[in-house]
Amino acid sequence: MTSALVCGAGGFIGSHLVRRLKAEGAWVRGVDLKRPEFRETEADEFVIGDLRDPALCAAVTDRPFDEIYQLAADMGGAGYIFTGANDADVMRNSATINLNMLEACRKRRLRNIFYSSSACIYPAYNQDDPENPDCSEASAYPAAPDSEYGWEKLFSERLYFAYQRNHDLAPRVARFHNIFGPEGTWTGGREKAPAALCRKVALTADGGEIEIWGDGVQTRSFLYIDECLEGMTRLMRSGFSGPVNIGSEEMISIDDLAYLVMRVAGKKLTIRHIPGPIGVRGRRSDNRLIHARLGWAPSEALEVGIRRTYRWIERQVRERAPAPA
Repeated sequence: MTSALVCGAGGFIGSHLVRRLKAEGAWVRGVDLKRPEFRETEADEFVIGDLRDPALCAAVTDRPFDEIYQLAADMGGAGYIFTGANDADVMRNSATINLNMLEACRKRRLRNIFYSSSACIYPAYNQDDPENPDCSEASAYPAAPDSEYGWEKLFSERLYFAYQRNHDLAPRVARFHNIFGPEGTWTGGREKAPAALCRKVALTADGGEIEIWGDGVQTRSFLYIDECLEGMTRLMRSGFSGPVNIGSEEMISIDDLAYLVMRVAGKKLTIRHIPGPIGVRGRRSDNRLIHARLGWAPSEALEVGIRRTYRWIERQVRERAPAPA
């Protein structure tokens, strides 16, 4: 039986990953500061603890693991990452977790570890044109990420590969591009664009108005959670270390994403653009390398995932609505 350790198992991607690994028949230990918010974990063991503590990292790696997935990080959407107010926490917390986990794996001789990096490592100067961003893996240098979150992710990539060279670890590094889906954060300030727009549309009556940061022309690609998990597990079980993009090549402007959500919801709303953090002007996954090395790339249409996600968020909004007086 395969055994797996999932760090960050209380989060969006981590909780979905635990469920997938269990469906495959694996024995799974999860660890996080908190349990999943929206459903009970399916992990065989779930350790509540802080991976910034090296003693906890040593404790959770106390047995052989075939696969270790390091997803734990201090993160959020544009409202959390791009304001600058959380930079020190983001860099310190995430770097500390990675340093601790790599040392624990080195000492326990646990080689196979997946690290979730981010498209935020790509240079801002290659993403000024919303129609033609360059996010090929080789474009990461000369380095110029658009946020301290991106700089920490890039440092940690180098850290994992240094442990590969010096300590015989076998890391797998993926750069995620805007993963979304049900059971993700959808309110509170750390949500990403798909969830935020689904919430706004769900809360707004037909004919009403929603707000969008910036001019709405900025572009992104978004990847549904199931395809993210497929890419992760394929990379982990391959002979390729990466780094490699895991994302969709279907690029869309934020305004058009809002109109897509409206269409899914069956509503006609107007958009008001307001000042706010937006990050780079354009970003889209370049999937040439993942297709060449893994013989696979994400292919599901964005609308399919948005439909599933909107239905789930609409239900959350409805369940939280106050009862009639």
